[in-house]
Amino acid sequence: MVNNKEIRVRFAPSPTGHLHVGNSRVAIFNWLFAKHNNGKYLLRIENTDVERSTKEYLNSQLASLEWLDLLPDEPILYQMSRLEEHKKVINELLEKGLAYPCFCDPVELDKKRAEFMQAGKTYKYNGACRNLKYSKDDKRLNEPHAIRFKVPSDCNFVEFEDLVRGKVRLDSEYLDDFVIMRRDGTPTYNFVVVVDDIYMKISHVIRGEDHISNTHKQILIYNALEAEIPKFAHLPMILGPGGKRLSKRDAATSVKDYRKQGFLPDALFNYLVRLGWSHGDQEVFTKEEMIKYFEFDHVGKKGAIFDIKKLEWLNGVYLRKKSFEELLNAIKDLNTNYHQKIQELWDADKLKSLFEQYKQRSTRLLDMVLDIISLSKDPKVLDLELIKKWHNSKTLELLKKFLEKFKNVENISHDNLLDLAKIICKEQELKLVFLAQPLRLALTGKISSPGIFNLISILGKNITVRRVSALINKLENKE
Repeated sequence: MVNNKEIRVRFAPSPTGHLHVGNSRVAIFNWLFAKHNNGKYLLRIENTDVERSTKEYLNSQLASLEWLDLLPDEPILYQMSRLEEHKKVINELLEKGLAYPCFCDPVELDKKRAEFMQAGKTYKYNGACRNLKYSKDDKRLNEPHAIRFKVPSDCNFVEFEDLVRGKVRLDSEYLDDFVIMRRDGTPTYNFVVVVDDIYMKISHVIRGEDHISNTHKQILIYNALEAEIPKFAHLPMILGPGGKRLSKRDAATSVKDYRKQGFLPDALFNYLVRLGWSHGDQEVFTKEEMIKYFEFDHVGKKGAIFDIKKLEWLNGVYLRKKSFEELLNAIKDLNTNYHQKIQELWDADKLKSLFEQYKQRSTRLLDMVLDIISLSKDPKVLDLELIKKWHNSKTLELLKKFLEKFKNVENISHDNLLDLAKIICKEQELKLVFLAQPLRLALTGKISSPGIFNLISILGKNITVRRVSALINKLENKE
């Protein structure tokens, strides 16, 4: 545990899209670090990109954070609400000579930057406006101009100790007087995050490794404002199977998508925690265990590969732990129409039994729900190709014998039906699967389902007789 009584961290998304799984992992690591150290986890909405920020994306992100149980310990801070404070701080820097107006044509600067990049060189602003003399009444200040931060002339390098990566250093050859306010009067990212982090009393900045290049500029601003510099931790990126940054070609990238597909919030939370952090070989954690064990010493430096199969496996683990009532609530959260429909199609006792059967083999809640809804109706298609592996000259006789004896059985429990099926198969000198798979096709239209004798027990005699008879008729017509 960090020896600091005031651990304060923040997650700071921009509402320019749905919450990405990579960003949600950043939020999770912030949350865990705060809880591990009895600190505060805060949320700041960085909505200064007015053109791309929308109410829809904001609501979507907040809904995803709430779903993952990642809402903050204090009221949300909206960055745009502090715009006047940002400008006030910029004026203070101007008055102290730590920043200056830049009248350079941005189009020309972009051309120079492109020329340098084409030549394989690092572009640096040449400081044309750095030492210009001007007064508050200067007419040029009435024209569009940027404000640049004045990097100290004696600054040879900027260095910090990263909690994940160790010492990180940037030499002065890569530092230039960077813009802190654009010509349209809006402050830039590297400036406002520092001002807001100071205001929020952030002790640790935990974010993705793509922000490492910003850290050096931000440290210079902290120094200029004579503020205490927070500790930094830069997390490795989430990568696709090919080793490149995760994209929609590899898997769904937003939390909203995984929610719609039937992943449980605790399962996705657990998976994202393990994606870059470890505690021995343990895979499944309670929230209490994650909080107890979480430390940056066990966060990897390399990018973590996103494995959808592993997420599905973990989701299956969490599904099996859920009670009937919990699964019903999860379905309502997934889709209110499904929640209503599934209860209209099945009575409570049968639905409870079906949940118990299907959750043992399901990996996604949506697939489980759709299978249970589908089971309520006779299969529209009986594709005999699906059972060609188990279809032989005795299949028809097997089904007829099973149906004949089944009609006279009073106890249709799993064990009783299994014994009946074994006797029939033994008489025909066939393995049980040669009867079980045709029965599965008859009842579900598929060859993959929970135990078929459990399903027969739940469906009851009338439905079973009708569906098995339909398959027998199809086989007789074929032959």
